[in-house]
Amino acid sequence: MISHPSRHCTVELQALPSRIGQVRRIVSAQLRYWHLDPLIDRAALGVTELLSNVHRHARPDKSCVVELELLVDRLTVSVRDHDPRLPVVADAAEDAALSTCGRGLAMVAAMSESWGARPEGEDGKVVWFTLPTTTTARPQPARSPRRAPEQQPALRRPETHPTPTPVTAAPVVTTPVVTAPAPAVAHAATAPPTPARSAVPG
Repeated sequence: MISHPSRHCTVELQALPSRIGQVRRIVSAQLRYWHLDPLIDRAALGVTELLSNVHRHARPDKSCVVELELLVDRLTVSVRDHDPRLPVVADAAEDAALSTCGRGLAMVAAMSESWGARPEGEDGKVVWFTLPTTTTARPQPARSPRRAPEQQPALRRPETHPTPTPVTAAPVVTTPVVTAPAPAVAHAATAPPTPARSAVPG
C-alpha cells in the first residue's frame, strides 16, 4: 500500500531483495515529484541499507514500512519493522564482511545529516536518517523590479555650440587704372604727284 499526501509518503513491503529495487524507484520518483532531485542518490542509498538490515536481522518477519516526510528544511527517511532490538553500528571488520549484502549503518551515518533509532511500541523499532533540503530548494529573495533599459532616461550630454570663428574680410586692393594715351598715328607726307612723261620723243 502506498499513500502520497502532500509532504508524506508511506510504503509497506516485505524486506526481500526482490523488493528493495522497487522501493528505491518509488523513493526516487517521490523526490522528483517534490523537486528534490539532488537528494535522490543519498536517499535511495540510505533506504537500501536500512532495508538490507531488516532483511538480515529482523525477526519474526521481514514486513516493514518505509516512510518519507518532508519538512521545511529537511527530509526524514525512516524504516519501521517488528523487531524491538535496536541496531548498533558494526565495526570496520564486520562491516567489510557484510559488504556484499549491504554496508550497514556506518554508510547511513556517513552520508546523512543525522540518524538514529527508537523503540516503536512493544514489538518494533524505527530507524531513521535525515538529509538537509535548504541547499536544494532555497527560495530566492524578492528583488525590486528593474526598469527595462529602453525605459531608463537616456543621459544627455550638455549641448555645446561651436564658437563662431570670426571671418576676416580680405583687404580690398584697389589697382589704379592707368589710361595709356592713344598712340600717335604718323601721317606720311603726301608727295606731289609726278607728271607723267610721254614715251614718244618730241
